[in-house]
Amino acid sequence: MISINSLTKRFGDHTAVDNLSFDVKPGEVLGFLGPNGAGKSTTMKMLTGFLTPDGGSASVCGFDIQRQTLQAQQKMGYLPEGAPCYGDMRVRGFLEFIADVRGLRGAERKRHVDRAVEQVELQGVLGQRIETLSKGFKRRVGLAQAILHDPQVLILDEPTDGLDPNQKHHVRRLIQQLAEGSNKMVVVSTHILEEVSAVCSRAVIIGRGRLLADGTPDELEARSRYHQAVTLSLGQAVSTAPLESLPGVLAVESQRDGQLLTVLAKPGEVIFPAVGQVAREQQWQVNELSVERGRLDEVFRTLTSGEAA
Repeated sequence: MISINSLTKRFGDHTAVDNLSFDVKPGEVLGFLGPNGAGKSTTMKMLTGFLTPDGGSASVCGFDIQRQTLQAQQKMGYLPEGAPCYGDMRVRGFLEFIADVRGLRGAERKRHVDRAVEQVELQGVLGQRIETLSKGFKRRVGLAQAILHDPQVLILDEPTDGLDPNQKHHVRRLIQQLAEGSNKMVVVSTHILEEVSAVCSRAVIIGRGRLLADGTPDELEARSRYHQAVTLSLGQAVSTAPLESLPGVLAVESQRDGQLLTVLAKPGEVIFPAVGQVAREQQWQVNELSVERGRLDEVFRTLTSGEAA
């Protein structure tokens, strides 16, 4: 597994990562979340051996990242923030160079390069210089080099940055496929919350380098005040009084001049049947009636408010 224990990094008087600990188990896709300046990229750089911690330790597949750096890095694929590549190299030449660095030779080298090209859909730009590519294609080249050697651990820093919606969907599906039915571990560092719901089996939220929350997306959404809330889209404006008087209701939020209502449940209460009963008794014209799982963005804002550096 990936194991991070009391990891700490300081830059002068600023503590970027503060006594951070968590593990990643085989088969997990971990979303590593935090606002800008929270310490995500610094943690990724320490985990991959590019920064030396000021305290604590990290290991990958049993190899200590400080004492056994090369052994740990052999197990990893890493997409850094910004996907830096050699701009004057052509795409195929760059990937072949990475394959050489990874110790791949002959037919195995060609097979690994061709598979990465196909997985990330780079067939149309193989002969172009990397510096001439769009930001999205440069990102895809960076992802291709990260997965080229079929690593057991994949560390991705903002993997969909600069991609259009279709490209984002493709990359997210690729991440899911890499982890499905395998013992691979994927860490996705991001501030894009939709990424978590789309691909992650678990999420860690940090702020100012400290651990704030750790759980599955469902568990984190359950911490939202909108968990089990009921939304009604109505054909006419109505009074909220009948809903506010229900025993399990915490509050009612009204929008669109009373035609869109969000009925918040008290913690642990399930109010959907009662809200539906009120709508029938009042003979409201209901266009849509739905239950919310919770809002990850609201949980994220609550946890990180005042925590960003």
